[in-house]
Amino acid sequence: MDYLTTLFQQVVASILPLAERLGAPGLALIAFLDSSFLSLPQVADALIVALTIQHPERWMLYSAATTLGSTAGCFVLYAIARKGGEAFLRRRFSPEQLERGLGVFRRYGLLAVIVPAFLPPPTPFKLFVFLAGLAGVKPLAFTFGIAVGRAFRFGGEGWLAYKYGPQATQYIQDNLATASLVVAGLVLVVGLVVILVKSRKARQA
Repeated sequence: MDYLTTLFQQVVASILPLAERLGAPGLALIAFLDSSFLSLPQVADALIVALTIQHPERWMLYSAATTLGSTAGCFVLYAIARKGGEAFLRRRFSPEQLERGLGVFRRYGLLAVIVPAFLPPPTPFKLFVFLAGLAGVKPLAFTFGIAVGRAFRFGGEGWLAYKYGPQATQYIQDNLATASLVVAGLVLVVGLVVILVKSRKARQA
């Protein structure tokens, strides 16, 4: 674990100078690439914290830029799935796994997009993005769900860095997974209550 932490810090340190020069657009670009064609686990999270510590007054700008970039990257994968991503997924997952995943979308709708958007790696987030396209989630609903989930995650990290400075770095490293699970669980519970209430009203009608 110490080796992985050191390696992660080295990767961030190598990217940080470029991110500092590009600022918010650089964060948006990194988040876009991570959410679409590349895989840069938690690099965007770490850069939000690092840049906010250096420029605390920009924490909302950095969080918003990362949210925007990540949402755009997710939409690219979603659009690919809508145009024919089923064959791609079927080469990598069994029919049973895909059917279970699609069943989650059919049952929970937008919640199946929002909740995974909160969660850090190793959550297979891109799989949920592809499944959203296959399940026929509407583009506006998909974009809204991803933006909400990412905004809470990146906004929370930016706020912690603004509020607590360098002390936030270790806290986020130690507690990001737990905090994300708690928030995602709360969202899921609230969403399920809303679904149950709507279902009951529909049956009564």
